[in-house]
Amino acid sequence: MTASNEFSRLDTPLEASSSPALKFEVFARCSTTKARASKMHLPHYTAHTPMFMPVGTMGSIKGITTKQLEALDCHVILGNTYHLGSRPGPELLEKAGGLHKFMAWNRGLLTDSGGFQMVSLLKLANITEEGVEFENPHDGQKMMLTPEMSIGLQNAIGADIMMQLDDVVSSLTTGPRVEEAMWRSVRWLDRSIKAHKRPTEQNLFPIVQGGLDVELRTKSALELVKRDSPGYAIGGLSGGEAKDSFWRMVSLSTDILPTNKPRYCMGVGYAEDLVVCSALGVDMYDCVFPTRTARFGNALVRTGSLCLKQGRFSADFEPIDKTCDCPTCANYTRAYLHTTATKETTACHLITIHNIAFQMRLMRDIRQAIVEDRYPAFIREFMRIRFGKTVPMWVVNALQSVGVDLTVPDSSGYSAEPVADDFQRTPNSGIEP
Repeated sequence: MTASNEFSRLDTPLEASSSPALKFEVFARCSTTKARASKMHLPHYTAHTPMFMPVGTMGSIKGITTKQLEALDCHVILGNTYHLGSRPGPELLEKAGGLHKFMAWNRGLLTDSGGFQMVSLLKLANITEEGVEFENPHDGQKMMLTPEMSIGLQNAIGADIMMQLDDVVSSLTTGPRVEEAMWRSVRWLDRSIKAHKRPTEQNLFPIVQGGLDVELRTKSALELVKRDSPGYAIGGLSGGEAKDSFWRMVSLSTDILPTNKPRYCMGVGYAEDLVVCSALGVDMYDCVFPTRTARFGNALVRTGSLCLKQGRFSADFEPIDKTCDCPTCANYTRAYLHTTATKETTACHLITIHNIAFQMRLMRDIRQAIVEDRYPAFIREFMRIRFGKTVPMWVVNALQSVGVDLTVPDSSGYSAEPVADDFQRTPNSGIEP
């Protein structure tokens, strides 16, 4: 498998910041868009950004070992504080010396705060100024997660990057509740900073909130910048809102957040989103999509997603992707994966490997294009392969905002026609996947 080496000829960063547990160095900037390529030095690993972080909810990615993740060039993975706090629990993790040692992972770890699960997955969640009150799904008992408890759990887990507990509201929510949640999240951040016991070993990222309200999101970002944190997250999106609203909130946030610190857009994982948001100045992403969709027999390729359960693959002896160097593509055919998809754990494992490899390769390609200052050309070629002539309107609008106009023909004659769909319904049939 290919490893990241985009910065091999770059010695001097253009811009940098240093915190006790994080050093961020920007080595290249796109001369057209807001994209940049950087190194993020963490206590356990130096990650290259823009990067995608696979989600390992309970300290593991289903069917994948940590050695395999290393071989796939994965720099940072994400763990879930709520689930890890329930099992194996903070006491056992502290005895083990933290999650890194417990799961035999020597690279970067990021943990969420646990608040999203409280609200989205559990019954009878109630938000108060103290914290999130919820019903324990195991015994039905009422429990409370406070900012202090979330930080305590994350300190025990020992992740390189921790997230503040924020007051999570749906991106579709409007009215006074959005402002209430935004200001409460700022207050909870201050409590989280005070509770953080390992600032020289772990980094605490605050989360920009404010829903789809320009004024509130601006106020949120400005308040967080005052805290001079090691890095910042953009939250409260990817919750069903229109994509044209999504990208505008991302771009607004990156315009305000410091240019010399990492920016993390939470819950983003579709390939076109990664390409667009990198152009908008985002450095980090996570999402369950690549690994979850693999378990349903869906393999990611540049033209979209191949549903290997479909009968058309029953006698297809090509690999998932001829250009992919992952172990799955090197050794197995679409026909084999079709036969076993959703029926055998082997297929889930093999497609998961490919999908993670796909994400890692895409991010390497993005970084390389930024380093070589050809990111606009990369974007155009990516969208041509991904969508063909008809590209979602939100993609066209977002890219126009940073100087890339897909509706204007390039040297090859390619131009795009905007369409109303937010998402790709089927793979681009004009190019062989």
